[in-house]
Amino acid sequence: MWLEHHSLFLEEMLCLEGRGELHEAPCSSCGNSCPQYQCQDCFSKWNGDYFESVTLKSLILRIQLGHALHEKCPNPHQAFNDDFVVIDSYGVHEVSIDFCNCVKGKLHIQQLLRMSWFPSTTANPKSAATFHVLDEFPLLSFESKVSTYEFYSALMRASDNTGLMPIKDQYEAFMRMICEWWHLTMLKHFGRGHDPKGVEATAEGECTVLCLACLHPGKNLPNNWENAPRAKCWIYALFVAIDANFHLKCKVVSNNTMDPGLSHGWAYFIEEGAYKQFLNDKIDVPQEKSTCSSHDAVNMADTKANWGLAATGLGTIDCAHHNMKRPNAIGDLQKGENRYINMDYLFFSTLHHTSLQTLNISYDITCQWHKKLWQHMNGFPHLMHFDFVRKAISFFVPKFHLPAHIEKGQMMFSFNFKCSVGQMDGEAPEHGWANINPVASSTKEMGPGKIMGLGTTMLHKMKEALTERMNQQAALNDLEEGLKDEYGDALNQWMSQVEAWEDDQSQPNPFEQNADVVTLASVRVVLTKEEETDIQSKACLALHEDCSLSVLISSGLELEEQQRRLRADKSGHSIHITDNQQGKFLEWSNALQCRIDAWSKIQELYMPNIAAMRLSDKSTSTDDNSIPTMDIFKLWLPLQIGRLRYAQGHNALCSLHSNLRAQTAGANTRAHSTLKIIDARIDAAASKYEGVHKALMILSGLLNESGWQSSLHPLNRQDIHSMSDLLWGESEGSEKDDNDMRIEWCKARAHAMHWGEEVDFLKEEMRHILAFLRWEVGQWDRMRDDAIPANAEHEDGCVAYTKRQADLRQNLALSFKAHWAETLALVDVD
Repeated sequence: MWLEHHSLFLEEMLCLEGRGELHEAPCSSCGNSCPQYQCQDCFSKWNGDYFESVTLKSLILRIQLGHALHEKCPNPHQAFNDDFVVIDSYGVHEVSIDFCNCVKGKLHIQQLLRMSWFPSTTANPKSAATFHVLDEFPLLSFESKVSTYEFYSALMRASDNTGLMPIKDQYEAFMRMICEWWHLTMLKHFGRGHDPKGVEATAEGECTVLCLACLHPGKNLPNNWENAPRAKCWIYALFVAIDANFHLKCKVVSNNTMDPGLSHGWAYFIEEGAYKQFLNDKIDVPQEKSTCSSHDAVNMADTKANWGLAATGLGTIDCAHHNMKRPNAIGDLQKGENRYINMDYLFFSTLHHTSLQTLNISYDITCQWHKKLWQHMNGFPHLMHFDFVRKAISFFVPKFHLPAHIEKGQMMFSFNFKCSVGQMDGEAPEHGWANINPVASSTKEMGPGKIMGLGTTMLHKMKEALTERMNQQAALNDLEEGLKDEYGDALNQWMSQVEAWEDDQSQPNPFEQNADVVTLASVRVVLTKEEETDIQSKACLALHEDCSLSVLISSGLELEEQQRRLRADKSGHSIHITDNQQGKFLEWSNALQCRIDAWSKIQELYMPNIAAMRLSDKSTSTDDNSIPTMDIFKLWLPLQIGRLRYAQGHNALCSLHSNLRAQTAGANTRAHSTLKIIDARIDAAASKYEGVHKALMILSGLLNESGWQSSLHPLNRQDIHSMSDLLWGESEGSEKDDNDMRIEWCKARAHAMHWGEEVDFLKEEMRHILAFLRWEVGQWDRMRDDAIPANAEHEDGCVAYTKRQADLRQNLALSFKAHWAETLALVDVD
């Protein structure tokens, strides 16, 4: 019923933007013919001893609606049962009101709205909330994360915190008024009350706060931007980030019939009817298996925690640069992200109408999601299709999520290596979730149903980018200066390689190691496959149902690594070890002992003579009473460990190389605490390699194998140097690795290039913001002329509101421009 009147509500709200019925009447108190100020205020009674709380109704106060102050209505009409409640910032008040029932009197809901009271119903309203409290709640909700229930409870306590003056509970009515108020405020802010076609002509996504800095053809882009030269066209790229949040759930507490939505895809959420119908039609579409890392969002959707939920989470497509939600880019998830079709729908819904030719898309499971994206598009309505063949589309994985992917995926989808992306990290949705998660308890019970700080934010980003651009370019120049004597020709070759790869991703990736490296994980896979073949051919008999021989050996290597770490931790303790440190060390040692005891029992099944060997070793000990601690307990790993030892040696070398490169980066940033940690890792990797090399020397003599020595040489601690030592000649005689040098140079070049791109991006985005604000000023001026007011009061309010909105944007543009002027002058000088 309320939806039938929401145009009337919007009209009355706009009337109050002006002077309402007083736009031509003098002030009833002072007689001023042109009132310039508006009063907003009004309980305690002196009982002879102290002030006691009373209700306005008990004071026999009657509030007359529909007439000017002190003007008596000849035909008043009491509210239903003379029982009315007003919810205000000062509390919940019982009052007596009289509606005007004159021949020319307005509707009861209009009379309440003219008082800046929002009625709870359109028929015989018995309660209302002041505009002030309805404005106050959203600010508290999103700044302090207070729920509607907590806010209303605080108002009730402000009225009576003793329970001696019970007030009728209006919580459900307040919830309804809040929803309706937000809906009307949205329509008002986006000029829907000025459209001659009415509210119902609102288009999908029209009530979205657009990102001022993003690209909006026809609004903030220069003329002929489509024909920008290749050297500049990358700056007109749209960055979007995709993600889901499983904290924002919704229980099955209502339905669209009992609790219908107020809009139809007019803002951020997609139009629910078409979305759910499409999902129902595709209910049997199978989900592809992931060929990369296992993702919880994909694999853990149908869990017990999701039972009884109408929505298990929320999917979104964001502006990746500025953390702004896109139009029609949010939707409920029913089974997590295990059905990509949900996220596909959101993606095509928000992007199908874009005319931008370059898209950079970030998603934490993009490695799997992007593979059949365009094939899936054919199953969507034709209006959601877009010509992906003519667009330059790149896929990325957010930086924080990238390490969880396999190495191949890290190389393919990294922001760190590709050009034309600036300092983009792709984590924009995560920043938004951090703000919204605290109100998740409120969204869980719901039925279906930045701009101001941009100037300071952009200035801070620009200052940081200018500083980093200078620092990273200086670091690159220093690196090339150190390389030019010995790697002068190689530098030109590396430049050609990296530029060829940037133009064509099918070319060899210069950021990857050229040499094939044997990893421990790959050898374990080979051993497991060999074991599987033996089991199928009955050539191998497992002696334990849960632990095969390959699992036993792999577990033994893990225990050996734990022993090595325990020894390192033990040696690092000072003589003044604290009780807390000693307690943690003993807990670790005890846990390791339990694991070794369990492992040893299974080992005796596969190696029956191991018990006798341990007894023999104990009998030859110099101290008969000594019990070996877990860090020196002999595991007696079998000879079959040879291949795993070989892979373990390569893993240790990779770890050593990686930490030496990190040591170089840490030295450049003077991160002393980080360097200390890296030094410890370098020492641990070197110790591990030395132990593996020693074991391989023993095994090679017993097994008569020697080929491993060509790739795993003896380690001399004097040969361990950082990249900077090699560059500046502090390691004469040590072997230099062209792969490492090339990768180090490529990364330094990428860092300098990305910060340079970031400066260009920010400069262009500042121009976008100012152009967008100027466009909005023109839009509000046009709305003022297009509006068809219902009466003089409505016209006065419409004109006042459009002028206020236009002036706000004009003032923002002037403020931003002045705020940025000094810093932008430095950019232009560069």
